[in-house]
Amino acid sequence: MIRTLVTKHPLLLLLLVQLLQPLIPDREYLRVSRENRDEYNEILAEFYGKGPTRSYTKEKFEKFSIIAPGRPLSDSSYCDDIIKERNVQHRLNCMTEHYFVIMEYSEMQTLCYSKYAPCKNGVKKCNRSRRLVDGLYCKLTGEAKLPDCKYESVERRGYVLFTCRWQDDIKKFVPKKINDIMVPSRQ
Repeated sequence: MIRTLVTKHPLLLLLLVQLLQPLIPDREYLRVSRENRDEYNEILAEFYGKGPTRSYTKEKFEKFSIIAPGRPLSDSSYCDDIIKERNVQHRLNCMTEHYFVIMEYSEMQTLCYSKYAPCKNGVKKCNRSRRLVDGLYCKLTGEAKLPDCKYESVERRGYVLFTCRWQDDIKKFVPKKINDIMVPSRQ
């Protein structure tokens, strides 16, 4: 029976084999510029990967957590703009909350070696800035799927609580995620 199919209908058999293969996007025909292809491939690998997400590098932490002074933090569209500009998301889902601070990366990395402070959301060990820092708290108010993310922008001045992680290749602790900007109580 199979021998008859192969000899009489080889085209049908080839089409059947094609249907059984998984659909793989052809990256050559996507409209991604050459200088952005490495970043694009990294995003695809992280999005479609089954394992844990990649560890933060200095560049990633700066991109996702640090902002430059200049634009007023009181601007109501600041969070919407910067989250879209920097592609802050997790597997095409909007982040329910996110923090940005005006602070040097090197200062945060130094604080990774300071005493632990209690933080929120069940995280037991956070590091805390020694000085008050200006920052931005972005809280999701709209849809939870991209591209419909809408955020409320809240200006905060307080102590930054963040977690650090050991990075094997450089043998140092590096900032991983901002957990909160703790506004001191007024007495």
